[in-house]
Order: sequence, then C-alpha cells, then structure tokens
Amino acid sequence: MTNVVVVGAQWGDEGKGKIVDWLSSRADVVVRFQGGHNAGHTLVIDGETFKLSLLPSGAVRPGKLSIIGNGVVVDPWALLQEIEQIGRQGVQVTPDTLKIAANACLILPLHGALDRAREEARGSGRIGTTGRGIGPAYEDKVARRAIRVCDLADDAGLPDHIEQLLSHHNALLRGLGVDEIEPRSLLTLLREIAPKILPFVDDVWALLDDAKRAGRRILFEGAQGAMLDVDHGTYPFVTSSNTHAAQAAVGSGTGVRSIGYVLGITKAYTTRVGSGPFPTEQDNDIGRLLGERGHEFGTVTGRARRCGWFDAVMVRQAVKTGGIDGIALTKLDILDGIEELKVCTGYRYQGQDIRTFPAGRVMQAGLEPVYETMEGWSDSTRGARSWVDLPATAIKYIRRIEELIDAPVALLSTSPERDDTILVHDPFAG
Repeated sequence: MTNVVVVGAQWGDEGKGKIVDWLSSRADVVVRFQGGHNAGHTLVIDGETFKLSLLPSGAVRPGKLSIIGNGVVVDPWALLQEIEQIGRQGVQVTPDTLKIAANACLILPLHGALDRAREEARGSGRIGTTGRGIGPAYEDKVARRAIRVCDLADDAGLPDHIEQLLSHHNALLRGLGVDEIEPRSLLTLLREIAPKILPFVDDVWALLDDAKRAGRRILFEGAQGAMLDVDHGTYPFVTSSNTHAAQAAVGSGTGVRSIGYVLGITKAYTTRVGSGPFPTEQDNDIGRLLGERGHEFGTVTGRARRCGWFDAVMVRQAVKTGGIDGIALTKLDILDGIEELKVCTGYRYQGQDIRTFPAGRVMQAGLEPVYETMEGWSDSTRGARSWVDLPATAIKYIRRIEELIDAPVALLSTSPERDDTILVHDPFAG
C-alpha cells in the first residue's frame, strides 16, 4: 500500500474535507503540511457537522494520529479554540492524538493586525486575504525572524526573539497608522499560551520516519488549491505557501519518496473566493444557481464564492504541475437538472488561441473562455453510490472531463455525506 497526498486542483473549496475524511478511515496518520487557519474543511459525519481549520481531518476519527507539519503556520490561540469546539461536539484531542512540529512558525496577533491593515490600505486593489495573518507569518519565516513553536520552550530567549521581531513589525504598523505592539504584552501572551501548546510538540519528521518503517499508511492533507499556489497560481491573488503535492514532503519533514499517489480534488464546476482572474465565472443566473445549490460560502470567512463553468484548461495544468495521478470529482449533483452544460477547453486573448493558463496577470485578466457545450441530465445523481445509479449523460460528462484534463476520476462524490462516494480506484493501492 502507498501513502496518499490530497490536494485541491482548482482555487480551493473543492470538497477536500469529505474526501480526506473518507480516506482517513483507511489511514493511520493524517498530516497537514501547509497553510494556516485561513483554510477550512467541513466534515459531515453521522449527521454531525465539524468545521476544521488547523486540525487535520483525521482528528475527528478515533485511532488516528494527527500531525501539524512544519510547513503550516500555527495560530496557537485559534488551534486551542478549535480543539475546544470539537471537544464540545464529543471529540477529544490530546497530546497522544495530535502532534505539532517543533519547527513550525507561529502566527501572532500582530500578523493579523498587519494583514488587515495592508488590505485596507490597498483599497480597490485588495488581493482578498482572510486577514488572519497567514501572509505576514510566512514573510517572517523566510526573513528568518519568526518565532517558532520550539521557541515557546525557551523562556529566557523569548524577550530577545520578540525585540527582533517587533523592530520590523512596529515600523510597518507605524507607517500604516496602526497601534504598535508592546513587547511586554506579547511576551505575556506567549508565556500564557506556552504550557497549553508545548505538550503537543514533537519532532514530527522522526514520528513519520517511524510510521514509514512500521508500514503505517500516511495521508497528507493539503489546504487551498493549485491555482492559489504562490508559484503556480494566479499571482498575486494567491496564498503565501506552495499548495502542490511536492510541498507534502518539505512541509512535513519526510522524504519525497514517501509521496505515493497524488489525488486532486476537483469540483464538477468552478468556484473562487475573493479577488483575482476567473475566466469561466458566471455573474448571472447560472452562477447564482450554482452558488445556491452548492451552498457556496467559505468555511472560514463565510464569504460568498464566485461560481462558473468547469475550466478543463486550468485543471489540466494543475494535473501537470502538481503531479496529480487521479482526481476526486465532487458536487456532480449540483449540476442535476441543468439542460445545457459548458466546459472550458481553451482561451482566446486578443484574437489568439491560448491552450494553457498564462502566468502574466494582464493576460489572465483578459482571457476569454472557449466552451464546449454538453447535454445535461434531468435525473438526480445525489447520493449515487455506483456507476449504474448515474444517468448516461452524467457519465458522458465525467468521461469528457477525464479526456480534457488528462487524468482519470478515482473517486466520485455525490453528496456531502461520507458514504455517498463512488470508488473507481483506491488511491492507497497506488
């Protein structure tokens, strides 16, 4: 059996939570390897809804080890709130079931303040961040001034770490007209949170190495989606980390050979939250219909998602750049009853045909989608658990998507319920 990496193949919000939960029943270890608490996963288990942001989806399953890897930026206060919330729902998270990488970087209150102040200063040029400090925390990481989880154990050294950090941040906050951070107040906050977080801290790279040697199945859980990748996405309207499967190795401290099957989660249509280019967006009745049927609101922010037709060019590019072996197609049932469906098979820019999603922001903003029209279906696909339950035209739609993106459908999700899933190929079988 192989390890599995789950990533989004669009702009996030593809339904990764349900798929990861479905797969986690067969995994022993579930690992988050990038992002922060700006990315939300919604799980529906036996009628109970769990909304997770930092915790791996395996946290709600008994007998699973959950790991927050070094590639994640951790807001310790948000993490504890999340642990408390699912505790009230009957799921207990303990240092035996959750491990946090000692070398992960912290998100501090000042990061959120800076994030929000910058967005406000951008005015109409906002990039659509969640304002939770993820970007500034990653900036501190690469600038080598971040406070890491392991620093919470170094009480004597914390004041110096804070002074170095605030010498940078307070200058920025002054320039933006925002109140500066007082070193003592931040030190007090960190000293208060340290004993609550440190019991979860471990060298997760070593835990993962032990798991591999013992033949345990590891599920690597990504956040956001391929087109929000800081390198390969619609820059600058992207997140601040790499969202592709290769980050699973770096962001958890395991070797690249540990990555086995890469499963890309893909909606049967396309959505996006926040600003940025969206060639197939439907700002019309179709877009509103997709949004209403699909309950397209962000798990973390509550913001309405922009909706449009399936973009095969974009997903095919995500397949190629992300090493995706197969896809899990979600929300097929949202298309039920739509007489005519469209799939984007190319673009035009200033009269020229474009067959790939370009890197330049001017070209991205000016793309005109080229559509292939397909017949819809009137029968319901909701809750289908085998191919024989699907209308012939729905199967035709799925097969055409496979051809256009150059990747097979490994899983098909037909409702938010965990068991409403058609297994075509077992990712753990490689």
